[in-house]
Amino acid sequence: MKKSFLTLVIFSISLFLTACSEENTPVVENNDQPLAEKTALNVSYGENPQQVYDLYLPEGRTSEKTKVIILIHGGGWIEGDKEDMSAYIPILKEKHPNHAIVNINYVLANPPSVPAFPNQFLDVERVINKLTEDSEELQILPEFGLIGASAGAHIALQYDYVYDTDDKVKMVCDIVGPTDFTDPFYTENPNFQLLLNALVDESAYSENSNIAELISPALQVTENSSPTILFYGDEDPLVPLSNGEKLHNELTANMVTNSFTVYNGGHGNWSDSSNIDLQLQLNTFINEHLPISE
Repeated sequence: MKKSFLTLVIFSISLFLTACSEENTPVVENNDQPLAEKTALNVSYGENPQQVYDLYLPEGRTSEKTKVIILIHGGGWIEGDKEDMSAYIPILKEKHPNHAIVNINYVLANPPSVPAFPNQFLDVERVINKLTEDSEELQILPEFGLIGASAGAHIALQYDYVYDTDDKVKMVCDIVGPTDFTDPFYTENPNFQLLLNALVDESAYSENSNIAELISPALQVTENSSPTILFYGDEDPLVPLSNGEKLHNELTANMVTNSFTVYNGGHGNWSDSSNIDLQLQLNTFINEHLPISE
């Protein structure tokens, strides 16, 4: 295992003290001592105060094996907080004790001055870039799984399917995420175009682009998209089941590994048995697509 910065400092000090006094006994470092578990809250990854994440590093981590699970909260792109995903953390720690966990905030949209897209996709990129740059110091392997809920699932899917050109993301979990804004469920809403204009920085896209299509993950699927596990409700008033079906069909058509589960209920407010089933399926999916080598 590579020495941490702190270990190198301590080792250097011990050599210095030994050289200054023949009576000192050299301190022998135990290079096999595993790193302790560590938590760092509100780590900054940008200039905006909202660009922070909580980092949970496991005991015994190494840069050769410790992969990273990233949590992305929902809230309709204009509200929400990483605290909304906090219930996942103890579950993931118990079932995946050798993974690092990162729970992120991103800059919330505040139309018309602060749009959501593509800014929120780029915030995920900033998080992944920072974790990659710090991987040796943190002793993590920069391979990632994304777990998103609602708007967070949309952000996770879009990031993987469009922005992850280096294939650092190995799997995505989509919990009731919007995937197709060309669906009549959205386009037939008389306020849809107004909402779309408010959320999108049109200057970031080519002139005369079909923005609704470009920010729809289901319409951006390719054979290079990561394995994706999908969970939807059959009576969701916010995200139609047809969005889940569309993404499932596109992934299947492109021969991308995927799993699609429909529960009785609405926008994530499902029965205890359904939530337990979700956890079991997700645990298996993580083990298959973001495994930790022994």
